[in-house]
Amino acid sequence: MTSTDPDRLARTAYEAHRSASPGSLPAWEETTEQEQKAWRAVVTAVTGPGDSTLIEGKGAPSIVVQVNRETNVFHKDFTAGRQGSLVISDDHASSQHCLFQFAHGYWYVEDLGSTNGTWLNGRRMFNAQRLKKGDKVKIGRTVIVIAST
Repeated sequence: MTSTDPDRLARTAYEAHRSASPGSLPAWEETTEQEQKAWRAVVTAVTGPGDSTLIEGKGAPSIVVQVNRETNVFHKDFTAGRQGSLVISDDHASSQHCLFQFAHGYWYVEDLGSTNGTWLNGRRMFNAQRLKKGDKVKIGRTVIVIAST
């Protein structure tokens, strides 16, 4: 998904930094307002009006996911949910539950404000999280296994 919203871009950039950092950094919600303001300033400095830093899957390597016994391959960003690109037949899933997106050389998953939340490896997500092979994304009562990124 392409985004020009400075708050969203700042959060995504911070989470990418956090995922790549060897130390333990707090989640976005636990950072100070001053730190969040600094991250917003950074993304604003590198994007102009109408520019974006997230790509819409162009040139993205494929991601292979398994739901139940079915394997799906995606080559660009996609949504999962009862009405998503990856249809989840689960009454506990929202229509557009979460977004899988390729950004900064990695695949990420982000909850789209679903009612029951999106879970990664048993932990509820509150912001975009980087994915790796073997990760388990839970939507409602359905588990999506990341077979390959």
